[in-house]
Amino acid sequence: MWVQSEGGRVCVRLAVRRRGLAGSSERTMLGVDVCEFGNQILELMWLAMCYRDFMADRDSEVYPVDEGSVAGINYKAPAQMTMRQIQELDCKDKSLTKYKQTLLGCSPMDLDASVPNVQVTRLTLVCPTAPEPIFMDLTGDLAALKKRTFVLKEGVEFRLKINFKVNKEIVSGLKYVHYTCKGRLQASKDTYMVGSYGPRAAEYEFLSPVEEAPTGLMVRGMYTMKSHFTDDDKSDHLHWEWKLSIKKDWLD
Repeated sequence: MWVQSEGGRVCVRLAVRRRGLAGSSERTMLGVDVCEFGNQILELMWLAMCYRDFMADRDSEVYPVDEGSVAGINYKAPAQMTMRQIQELDCKDKSLTKYKQTLLGCSPMDLDASVPNVQVTRLTLVCPTAPEPIFMDLTGDLAALKKRTFVLKEGVEFRLKINFKVNKEIVSGLKYVHYTCKGRLQASKDTYMVGSYGPRAAEYEFLSPVEEAPTGLMVRGMYTMKSHFTDDDKSDHLHWEWKLSIKKDWLD
């Protein structure tokens, strides 16, 4: 930075050195009639623009979805049809009937009326460095999970895996939501879009993108996780609570 007289006024010139991807550097000159404090403001603005460009160029990876970002979309879902209605629709069209059998099976499964349409069976924290599998059985006593604490080492990479079944009808827009609370305060809310599924005998499996556990003294400790498995119709398929402890090491 240096001062130069131009036409009776003082002009402060700021030299900004930017480093490219290949390690080379180029010098650009910005001439502004500002004081030293103004120069610092310009540097901060340039750093903010670089950060914005960096975030825009990142891979379009699937991240937890914020419901508020899609709340304004003017979309009206079509009327819901049962499996039997879908299979009986255009039943004289042999090619269409064969295609529907490939997608949906030959006939609706004959299940007891008390069996729910969606059954969530297991939640797993998939972490290759964990000393033992981290999972919870969701077919048993959910109240007992409130007393169990699952440990995650700070800074490790992990993924959420959810096993579930769809028994009777097609379910649209399944999503897994969990609220992370520390003490009485809600720290965050994460929503994972699971998708739409039809009934079948075998379980489905959803695997989230890779995430990284937080690090640092301020984030270590016990968290209460409030989990909720729902869909586009806001059906409450399952909700439960469990505890997660972020530690410096697995065995601390």
